[in-house]
Amino acid sequence: MQKTWMASENDLERKWYIIDAAGLPLGRVASEAARLLKGKHKPVYTPHLDMGDNVIVLNAARVLLTGRKAEQKYYYRHSGYPGGLKKIRYDQLLANDPQKAVSLAVKRMLPDNRLGRAMFKKLKVYPGDRHPHEAQKPSLWVYNAKRTAK
Repeated sequence: MQKTWMASENDLERKWYIIDAAGLPLGRVASEAARLLKGKHKPVYTPHLDMGDNVIVLNAARVLLTGRKAEQKYYYRHSGYPGGLKKIRYDQLLANDPQKAVSLAVKRMLPDNRLGRAMFKKLKVYPGDRHPHEAQKPSLWVYNAKRTAK
C-alpha cells in the first residue's frame, strides 16, 4: 500500500518577495500578499501548515482605492468601553498611516487563528520605496492582473 506524501515545515524553503503597491488597488495588493503569506502559490501548499513566504510591500502610501471608496469607506475600531466606537475615513487613514491601511487589509484576509498570526508576522509594509531587507535578497513579485480577472 502506498502512502500519500504530505508536506512538512522542514521540507519548505522560505523566499522573500517584494510587491510594489504604487498605482494598484488596495484589495488586489492585499489579496496577492495574503496569497504569498499563506503559500498558495506553491505546489506543496498544505492548508494546516504555514507554508508561505516573507512579503515586503513597498509604496503603501501610493495605493489606490477604486470608485468613491476613499470618501465613503470607514475604518472602525472600538476601545471596549461603552461609547468607545471610533471611525476614520479611508482617505484620512491612508494619509496618516498608509502602512496600517495595507497591513489591516492583508491581516483580515488571513485566518483568524494562531496560524494566521504566524503568517502575518512575515509581512513588512513600508510607505516609500526603501526597505532594510537587502540582505535577504528579495525578488520582485510580478502582479498578474489576468490571473485574477476571471
